[in-house]
Amino acid sequence: MLVFKIFLLILIITSSSYLGILFSKKYANREKEIKQMKTALNMFATKIKYTYEPIPSLFMEIANKIGGNIGNIFSLSATIMKETSAGEAWEKALEEVKHNLSKEDIIVLKNLSKLLGQTDIEGQISQIEVVNQFLTTQLENANEERRKNEKMYRTLGIVTGLTIAIILI
Repeated sequence: MLVFKIFLLILIITSSSYLGILFSKKYANREKEIKQMKTALNMFATKIKYTYEPIPSLFMEIANKIGGNIGNIFSLSATIMKETSAGEAWEKALEEVKHNLSKEDIIVLKNLSKLLGQTDIEGQISQIEVVNQFLTTQLENANEERRKNEKMYRTLGIVTGLTIAIILI
């Protein structure tokens, strides 16, 4: 009986610590995805400036290079563009793909849809630059949130597990 109780206590501590780590990863993943989005948008601006390729093929190329959740946004957007406008496809992809971006990040990214495929190349590039500047601010916020919350959730998971274990003893 004592072995079972010790096993149960170790299981509780381990699982609550794991949950704390999972919650803390959300903040690191958000920061990573904002960086990937900035990279993808820079690639997009460069490609439309020099290659004159259609937006769906550029998005597929970016999706293949970036990968992950951000790559999935570009890939789905390119697929949806076959049926709707570029702006609508971009917004729909941002809503449908699972990612770690916050609501504020999504609002900033949706600003890109207003001019996507509707203006000349210079207009689109300037809109990408504006969105990139907003993403830089969001990246700073994400970095601050990660530093503040990552350690808290890890510690909270361990402390919660230890507290439950002590109560059960």
